Amino acid sequence: MSTYSIKDLEKLSGIKAHTIRIWEQRYHLIEPGRTNTNIRFYSDDDLVKLMNVSLLNQNGYKISKIADLDNDQIKELILKITKELPTLFTQMSSLTRSLVEVDELMFNDIFERSVENSGFEATVEQLLFPFFEVIGNLWLSGSIIPAQEHFFTNLVRQKLIVAIDRENVKPELARPRILFYLPEGEFHEIGMLYYNYLARKFNFEVIYLGTSIPFRDIIKMDDIRTFQIIFTSFVTAQGEGTLAKRIEKKRKSFPNKTFLVSGWQLKQEQPHLPKNFFQISSSEDFKNALNYYLKRNNMKLQD
Repeated sequence: MSTYSIKDLEKLSGIKAHTIRIWEQRYHLIEPGRTNTNIRFYSDDDLVKLMNVSLLNQNGYKISKIADLDNDQIKELILKITKELPTLFTQMSSLTRSLVEVDELMFNDIFERSVENSGFEATVEQLLFPFFEVIGNLWLSGSIIPAQEHFFTNLVRQKLIVAIDRENVKPELARPRILFYLPEGEFHEIGMLYYNYLARKFNFEVIYLGTSIPFRDIIKMDDIRTFQIIFTSFVTAQGEGTLAKRIEKKRKSFPNKTFLVSGWQLKQEQPHLPKNFFQISSSEDFKNALNYYLKRNNMKLQD
């Protein structure tokens, strides 16, 4: 069982610490434990109950009324709300619960209902990707452990791989070939998997190599099966000036190929990008880059 400070609860639930204390003292919604030095701490059960109370409150239930409900009544109302009112706040709260409780069934239920209501791409772009930012903040603050982050990441990875597998490129309509890879030491694959899905959806032929691939292997790959576009990402810091040198090396090795590059390091260092490099910060950037490439070659992106 994890323990949390009141600041941890604030980060996880989005409820201000001051409000949590009021709910404690006035309504006895949760009862914190105390350390030997009289410092409050909270359990997983406290966190889940607080998030449930917050969700009910956001959907019109008064705190005074919620305080009179037992846990089974609260769960029944939560189930009703999450099925009838799949708002972004509700979904985010439910995802946080699935993360904290390491609950795959809850995640699958949220995901499937979101896809049914909004579609696969909207679910990924408007729900899952923003939630990764929440996870990053929770991890940095120590509110979750790495295993919880890996649990969630692997669930999303599975959903993306299933979607990718359904997008079969039609040979008679095949577009230029894109090679996807992450450089040595890079393992943050979720964004690249989604772009792989989009590329296949628009009937681009894909060579997907995965994570931590030496650049010398990319050079050799072009002799085995040539490609026209390269997608890669830079997340891990490599030292000042290193990124610019790596980009220049890629430009010299493939002066006539189009590079689509993304990652946190690009935003941080903002290196000069050669004319055949396009920075990708969103799915719209990715689609626009593909469209630009096709127009330049007298082709059109599928609707």
